[in-house]
Amino acid sequence: MIEVADFKNAMSLLTGAVNVITTAGVSGRYGFTASAVCSVTDTPPTLLVCMNKASRSHIHFIENKILTVNVLGAHHQHISNVFSSKMSSEERFEHGIWTALQTGAPVLDDSLVSFDCQIEQIQEVGTHAIFICRIVAIQQNQHDQGLVYFNRAYHPVGQAKIA
Repeated sequence: MIEVADFKNAMSLLTGAVNVITTAGVSGRYGFTASAVCSVTDTPPTLLVCMNKASRSHIHFIENKILTVNVLGAHHQHISNVFSSKMSSEERFEHGIWTALQTGAPVLDDSLVSFDCQIEQIQEVGTHAIFICRIVAIQQNQHDQGLVYFNRAYHPVGQAKIA
């Protein structure tokens, strides 16, 4: 059997894009930092997002039935830290400029790209829920560097503009 610590150590070597996942609606406005996001299919455009069921905002994503995946740029390390902190939901949204697209879920104005989604299916596996999300709108910005998490640290990827 694989030990939890061994699994976590191995997974720390799997590079992942850093995202802030947000929701809003009758249940309120919430968000969290995640690297467990991936494409499912382009027809229809669909993503999956994994979320720990023990998270204090888990129930709000289920109740709101919408989310936005905000893909962070290299300049967003502070935003990632805020949305993975113990700050209240209200305090988290004081950082960054937030707008909305079609669903009304919060969109980080200067993210690399934001995928605005309806949650269509939820599958529970162990400690996590997997949200299968149909993309209904996309906002893309012009940034040259993304933010990834590798070996328990943030790293920029891409070419920095030379002034």
